[in-house]
Amino acid sequence: MHLLRSTTSIHRALVLLSLCLSTAVKAIDIDITDVESIKSAASKTAYGSMTWYSGNETGQIPGAFPDKWWEGAALFTSLLLYWHYTGDDTYNPQVRQGMQWQAGNGDYMPSNYSSWIGNDDQVFWGLAAMTAAEIKLPDVSGGYSWLALAQGVFNTQVERWDTENCGGGLRWQIYNYEAGYTMKNTISNAGLFQLAARLARYTDNSTYAEWANTVWDWCVSSPLLNNETWNVADSTNIEDGCSTQGNTQWTYNYGAFLAGAAYMYNYTEKATWKTAVDGLLGALIDGFFPTKYGGNIMQEICEPNEACNNNEILFRGLVSGWLGFTALLVPSTYDTILTKLQGSAEAAAKSCSGMSNNTCGVRWYESKWDGWVGMEEQIIATDVLSSVLIMQDNVSAPVTSTTGGNSSSDPSAGTADKSEGAGELPTITTGDRAGAIVLTIAVAGGWLALMGWMVAGGGI
Repeated sequence: MHLLRSTTSIHRALVLLSLCLSTAVKAIDIDITDVESIKSAASKTAYGSMTWYSGNETGQIPGAFPDKWWEGAALFTSLLLYWHYTGDDTYNPQVRQGMQWQAGNGDYMPSNYSSWIGNDDQVFWGLAAMTAAEIKLPDVSGGYSWLALAQGVFNTQVERWDTENCGGGLRWQIYNYEAGYTMKNTISNAGLFQLAARLARYTDNSTYAEWANTVWDWCVSSPLLNNETWNVADSTNIEDGCSTQGNTQWTYNYGAFLAGAAYMYNYTEKATWKTAVDGLLGALIDGFFPTKYGGNIMQEICEPNEACNNNEILFRGLVSGWLGFTALLVPSTYDTILTKLQGSAEAAAKSCSGMSNNTCGVRWYESKWDGWVGMEEQIIATDVLSSVLIMQDNVSAPVTSTTGGNSSSDPSAGTADKSEGAGELPTITTGDRAGAIVLTIAVAGGWLALMGWMVAGGGI
């Protein structure tokens, strides 16, 4: 039994059906030492991810993913990394359009979604905008600059910093009517920490660095982050005074802190940040690169039991991008990280052998397609295949305003948006917004029969 996670549009079924009927294609075989081979593989997975996107079509909403809004940020970040490392700008127009359309009042609180998104959802869009600025995606004339969008997210989030409960920290949710409002989770706080660190480095503004330190110190003082063992928990709760932890282990919690620490070390050159980078990297490797698969293939905890939802599948992709930037920002980590990215990229490519059209799977360690189908699988394969291209001689660390970055700054961005109060904070489902319906299907009938059933109204 395999899982097909679908979108809500019949169009998606038609896309899959057309892919099934396409000419047979071999699995993606790459030479991990050959840049052109890797770029070719990444082009196939990037194309696959965009077959699930309809925001650029007539009558559709750019950047919109109903019920899983944050995944737009994951898709666009993936395509930004793809462009940055391969030089292929095919998807840049869609990225620019979607990221502007969902910008709200310059802070990624768009009216269609702002009543239910969480701090984690919003920060992923801010980080996507920050990535655009750091890789020199040109600002959109007449639109918001990429740097200003990142600043807008930062400004709205620090207004929600909750010192009345547990001495600080962001709640998971923004509004008190949302489930999870009493929770302070790691990814919301680690995301803000990373965003502040990246803004500090890009702008050389000490205010952002001070906030990065504030968020980090609070996380260390809470059950979320242990700076001795480098265990990163998933959440804590104000109902018990933030005295306990939800300790489910996820790659992106480690990766978000790791990348933020790498930016802070690159910016400040302080040994404490280098200690944090080394500690978090070691914990990430020990926890998510199982030795039974050779020690170089990243795995999420939900994979062995086939229990990953859409959001959890995306975590490794985000981490792949953050690992690539960490290697460039902290050169002492480069060799270790490159080895892990190479092992994961090879395995991910081998998983893209499904449906005769390079459909990718979830469990990279199987080194074959595992029967899973979705945009998320294509995104994470693109992330790791793109990020392994840090091996190119011409790749350098993300730029700053003094090393080639020219995105316009607006330190007051987002402050005019009062759509949510500073004392009100967010809700969603665990694993960040599992929005798509999960269907269990039998493969015995064949993919063509399945697609025919879905088009007839059975699944999408």
